[in-house]
Amino acid sequence: MVQTIFITGIGTGVGKTLVSAIVAEALQADYWKPVQAGYDDGTDSEWVQSVLTNTKSKIYPETYRLKMPASPHLAAKEENRTISLEKIFSAYTQYLVPGRRIVIEGAGGLLVPLNEHELVIDLIRKLNAKVILVSRNYLGSINHSLLTAQVCRQKNIRVSGWIFNDQFMDYENDITSWSGYLKLGSVGKLDHIDKSVVYEEAQKMKDKLLQVL
Repeated sequence: MVQTIFITGIGTGVGKTLVSAIVAEALQADYWKPVQAGYDDGTDSEWVQSVLTNTKSKIYPETYRLKMPASPHLAAKEENRTISLEKIFSAYTQYLVPGRRIVIEGAGGLLVPLNEHELVIDLIRKLNAKVILVSRNYLGSINHSLLTAQVCRQKNIRVSGWIFNDQFMDYENDITSWSGYLKLGSVGKLDHIDKSVVYEEAQKMKDKLLQVL
């Protein structure tokens, strides 16, 4: 049996790629980012590959690699392309390995458009994935986090819990309490990120992740 874990966040720049690397390291899971929009500084897949220490995780290629750092539907339109959920799902079926977990990183948040009619949340439902929500602690993140949680409940998304990133006051307990979703882990403000840091953070969360996933 394959377990699919989808990493999404309350917005852009909240630490989804870092959390994806930590979860993949903790579970020795495979990693896949179906849609990469913007890669002047390298892709998220390349970065995740560079910070994993275990030898079991496999990094799968993006189905769509788009140059413009923008909402995927706009980045695709710039290249006269259209993102197809069917094409992503077809690739997904090729990456499933019995007994393995696969960590899938989304683009932006739940309601980011992938094409003219479908959003990231539609991809999550198509993949029937369990979701880990990433919230970065900043002024306004309670509102953004609870809106994200509300959409998940309305759309019957299977949420395993929150992983928090960065530091700003004591928002984490408020968000978990109001949302009703578990806290799976918290990554404090990091001065630098390398293999050793990802490994250490993964070990902190490993037991909790194994309990709920």
